[in-house]
Amino acid sequence: MNPRSLAAVNKILAENPINPALSRFCKLDGLDAMANSSTWADDYRHTPEGKSTATWHFIDIPRGAPRGDIARYCAGPGGCITQALSAQIRILQDSAAAPVDRAKALRWVLHFAGEMQQPLHCTNNNDEGAHCFPVDFFGEQPATKDPAQGEYSPNLHGLWDYEIIQHEIGREPAADFAAAIDRKYHSQIAAWQNSPIAIDDWAWESHQIAEQTAYGLLPRRVMIETPAPGGTCADDNHAAARLLELHEKLDAAYESAAYPVIKEQLAKGGARLALILNHIWP
Repeated sequence: MNPRSLAAVNKILAENPINPALSRFCKLDGLDAMANSSTWADDYRHTPEGKSTATWHFIDIPRGAPRGDIARYCAGPGGCITQALSAQIRILQDSAAAPVDRAKALRWVLHFAGEMQQPLHCTNNNDEGAHCFPVDFFGEQPATKDPAQGEYSPNLHGLWDYEIIQHEIGREPAADFAAAIDRKYHSQIAAWQNSPIAIDDWAWESHQIAEQTAYGLLPRRVMIETPAPGGTCADDNHAAARLLELHEKLDAAYESAAYPVIKEQLAKGGARLALILNHIWP
């Protein structure tokens, strides 16, 4: 981030802090304002006020879909991540908007610019973005989390969210992990930051990575399903239960292929977030 952008972001967050009554999943102490704000969206969506924003966190592009107009996959009443990110950028750009609204928009942007780089937030195979895909991870067999909803853990989405990273870095401090990513992708980060803001392209890129790596490198092939309405892992003829029968076992071979992709996507998320914020405050 350039100095003007960094100063503007810190000022907005300092002057419009997160409601201290909000229950926070991430309870780490000593986080700076941006890091603390980056997970606000996940906590906010579990409140009565934020419940309607749940669909903002992903876009259900079906596996096998040909690249084209992404709007068709964002036509539901709640919207999706590409639409939400664009809308919140516009609010943040509006200097006449209420300060509290700009602060909320900033927290959305901090979250979504990174979240859409997670490939399974941009794909679906009637499995709720692989939330409904039970897997055995290094011998940890999937166990049901919510029998009524058909949810299991570990699941493929959770591996790409955090479990592979945790398994790889162990007790390494997050700051050291981030610094290593900065060093490794230094030249690419510069190139990504000199690219246009292309939100739809970023979503299609994540979708393709999901197909090539998240699903494509599974030991047991998963067929592409015909899109069907759903909302829980018990839908589409008990999707999670059917996928459980694959007995998908993921270990070092899968992790060694997925981990470099995850690190690169994290680097893109940071670079593209900075690109957006530097565009607002050049």
